[in-house]
Amino acid sequence: MRPLQGLRVLDFSTLLPGPLASLLLAEAGADVVKIERPGTGEDMRGYEPRWGHDSVNFAMLNRGKKSLALDLKLDSDRAVLAPLLESADIVLEQFRPGVMQRLGLDYATVSKINPKLIYCSITGYGQSGPKRDVAGHDLNYIGDTGLLSLSMGTPQVPVIPPALVADIAGGAYPAVMNILLALEERRATGKGRHLDIAMTDNLFTFMYWAMGSGLVTQKWPGNGTDLVTGGTPRYRLYPTQDARFVAAAPIEQKFWDLFCDLIGLQQHYRDDTIDPSATVRQVTTIISSRPSQYWRDSFTGRDCCCSIVATLEEALADPHFAARGVFSHIVTNEAGQTLKALPVPINAGFRGDAGQPLAAPILGGFTTGPSGSER
Repeated sequence: MRPLQGLRVLDFSTLLPGPLASLLLAEAGADVVKIERPGTGEDMRGYEPRWGHDSVNFAMLNRGKKSLALDLKLDSDRAVLAPLLESADIVLEQFRPGVMQRLGLDYATVSKINPKLIYCSITGYGQSGPKRDVAGHDLNYIGDTGLLSLSMGTPQVPVIPPALVADIAGGAYPAVMNILLALEERRATGKGRHLDIAMTDNLFTFMYWAMGSGLVTQKWPGNGTDLVTGGTPRYRLYPTQDARFVAAAPIEQKFWDLFCDLIGLQQHYRDDTIDPSATVRQVTTIISSRPSQYWRDSFTGRDCCCSIVATLEEALADPHFAARGVFSHIVTNEAGQTLKALPVPINAGFRGDAGQPLAAPILGGFTTGPSGSER
């Protein structure tokens, strides 16, 4: 039996944070019903590129779920929802604060008919505080918390991070963690809980080193000035002759010594405390004099924490990830086409059969009887 089998999740969320959270719950066995607006469904369905009727993004994030199409502003549709709310274990929503209250679907209202309900609200800034109603996306959240300021490129070449850190690590993952904790609490007390997940709150954890340094020394880290943001020769990207990059992270002395030996760094540059900029320039000169394959061969099998930056296409074809079954699960669409499913951080033993393709739901494909049971 999968760990969350028998639990029902009503997911009112859209786009990324909430749908990813409910995907993790679904992969662990929960029965997830997406509540979507009739006609078009949630916004992610319409994104590009398309894969069949809906976007491939929607297929990746909603594999194995169900869809119930309801207009939450209509009394008749909220009446359809009522028995589902009475029996649900978890509600997941991502509206701005106050929206669910206006619909009569807030925790204070719903918990009266279902005291055991775990109700999770994911927002950018939380349910309280001066910014609670401010609109934003991931770039705003990492910008407002200072995370972006630690590594954002130069004024000439500003760099936008490739990962939606706030949505995933600040929203979806904390939501699942706290839902699981609330389930354990409910097991002991019989009561549910409202979980206020603010993506911005959860970003400060990533800056433990920057906070500690600033609070203790009053010397606050700047843009690319510190150990893990490229402020040292020992943790940088170095371009190769063929316009690829070496990811060099020989932080510890034993790794640094070996790295210096492998690239043939002259002795007077090896003490990088004397003139770090000079060491960076010399390492850059050496690395850029040879193609990436030369450095790949040089570093392979050597303990120096250096590698060639892979493209995503190369990573998907890496035998290591194949051997670990990272891409063994399959998503399918209404035309019977298949793709590798989105890898998720759920132990393989908790998931379903990897050989069984699962699809994202057809809009409104889930229907209920008077008691909220599936028809």
